[in-house]
Amino acid sequence: MLCGILYVLHTGIQWEYLPQDLGFGSGMTCWRRLRDWNEAGVWQRLHEVLLAELNAASRLDWSRCVVDSSHVRALKGGSTRAPRRSTEAGPARNIT
Repeated sequence: MLCGILYVLHTGIQWEYLPQDLGFGSGMTCWRRLRDWNEAGVWQRLHEVLLAELNAASRLDWSRCVVDSSHVRALKGGSTRAPRRSTEAGPARNIT
């Protein structure tokens, strides 16, 4: 199943077109397994374990790490909101 999931994710083919002769099983079965594993938190746990193993082996370069705000919640929000800046040189023109 895992090889079938990785094959579909790598190639970008649709689940129903997973070739049966590769021996990965049905595309729909692979999709359901991916869904179930995702809901069970398997991928998040796998990611954490891999990071811990790589970090313990000094194989991570944390100076290249980027924190993405879409993945890290700001629990207390920002300090004060800065005014939004326009990308235009002047006020927006009227199009009506």
